[in-house]
Amino acid sequence: MKPSSHNWKIACIPFCVVGLVVSLVAWASSSPVAISPKAPALTVDNSMTSTVEQVDQFFEKQWAKQQTTPADISDDYLLLRRLSLALHGTIPSLEELREFEAMQGADRIQRWTQKLLEDRRFADYFSERFTRAYVGVEQGQFIIFRRDRFKAWLSEQIQANTPYDELVRTLISAEGLWTGDPETNFITSASADGNLDRNKLTGSTVRAFLGQRIDCAQCHDHPFDHWKQSDFEGLTAFYGQVEIQVLGVRQNEELKYEVEDRETLKKRTVSPQVPFLNECLPEEGTLREKLATWVTHPQNRRFERAAANRFWGLVFGVPYFDPVDDLPAPTDLSESDPDVLDILGQDFRENGYDIKRMIQTIVASKPFRLSSTSQTDDNEQIERATDAWALFPLVRLRPEQIIGSMLQASSLKTIDQNSNLFMRGRRFFSELDFVREYGDLGSDELNDFPGTIPQALLRMNGEFARDNGSASMLNSVGRVSQLDISDKKRVETCFLVCLTRLPTNLERDHFLKQYQSATNPKQREKITEDLFWALYNSPEFSWNH
Repeated sequence: MKPSSHNWKIACIPFCVVGLVVSLVAWASSSPVAISPKAPALTVDNSMTSTVEQVDQFFEKQWAKQQTTPADISDDYLLLRRLSLALHGTIPSLEELREFEAMQGADRIQRWTQKLLEDRRFADYFSERFTRAYVGVEQGQFIIFRRDRFKAWLSEQIQANTPYDELVRTLISAEGLWTGDPETNFITSASADGNLDRNKLTGSTVRAFLGQRIDCAQCHDHPFDHWKQSDFEGLTAFYGQVEIQVLGVRQNEELKYEVEDRETLKKRTVSPQVPFLNECLPEEGTLREKLATWVTHPQNRRFERAAANRFWGLVFGVPYFDPVDDLPAPTDLSESDPDVLDILGQDFRENGYDIKRMIQTIVASKPFRLSSTSQTDDNEQIERATDAWALFPLVRLRPEQIIGSMLQASSLKTIDQNSNLFMRGRRFFSELDFVREYGDLGSDELNDFPGTIPQALLRMNGEFARDNGSASMLNSVGRVSQLDISDKKRVETCFLVCLTRLPTNLERDHFLKQYQSATNPKQREKITEDLFWALYNSPEFSWNH
């Protein structure tokens, strides 16, 4: 049952700043509206086109070999929603849909992708996704760890399109104070109660940047993989000289890395060593600089494959190899038959580890453009097609994507860095509150997670849903209710705002009957409220298709 409406409240904003926010809103409303940048002209790159063709050919061979028929290509509206959710963490606004509709040319999806990547929202959203992979979700000890500063620094690096290998080398080898040199928070995130957990740093480094799980080797040889306990200890020794001082993260060359023998309980010194590609370890530099160079070395296939798998997962919602941090070692793969991670990884390496180029390549590939709708009802065939990437994977939206989509659906205008302070503050505090109540996915974010009844009830009856389901001059429900358009157009607008698609004939006819039964404007407004509430709470709203 739809909850009763009530006036919109600024309950999520601290009382001490409400007056300031209201004043700024009044100022912003009288200021010219900032126009979002137009989609740039697409830069033609023959090498990228060649890589996309290689990716497509790889999958087409797989589909032919497995006798799997790929799904149809998705329509542009669905691709826009898919892109916006993946790159900005929200659905596109009606304003953006109209801008896209005005674009001409067969390459407008590629041009729109480039526009989304240049938008500041991409850097801000991906910085949060990277932060989770690199330092987790815990705030840690404030005295030596600033997660927010780390995330802001990452956002600047992504916006500037800093090469990925350079970014990773900086994280591993950085020195300085965690406030003035935010990249050092990768190191200080492993500190607790005054002690630096070097084992945690090693595990995080190998998981995040090489896509391998080595953690259990800190106690014994890995039972199923190539990793030995001596490998873990040798890698950890590269962090043996790092220490956290009053003036920040520093390298102390007098320190020796020691471990306690579990049988004799005696301590022994461990020398830094790498488990493979010893020839890629430089002779010059600090221990962490040497480790950083080895991790990102062009001959280290694990690095580029791990990056490709993580970016694939961020774009699709599911990594190519799952879990994202447990990739098969390159030694287990056929050298003569490279997989899609090798194709993407080679392009990544040969083009300066360009993050945005990697994403553009994945988005331009055929698997990304496929529909999630199967041409058969046979569960076994559907599962086989899904495993072969012949269907776009159905993935439940992340908590911040749900609240981001609800917020955007409440406004016909784009909510971005050009929005007024009131709208941006509302989004910030609403997202914090919603994610806290809905439940966070933690750092293990690319694994599948089930929905719960409390989560569904929060979307249906939470304070935000109640507020935005009630028509007002400030939200899309009220504005759509007052638009001087036909009822058919009104229904279509509601579907575009909430689901980024037009209604089916059956859906359109159902809601048109509701409007035709209305005898006064108040009833029509109530029908629009009910329509928005139904779309907010449809299963389709909380999934990527």
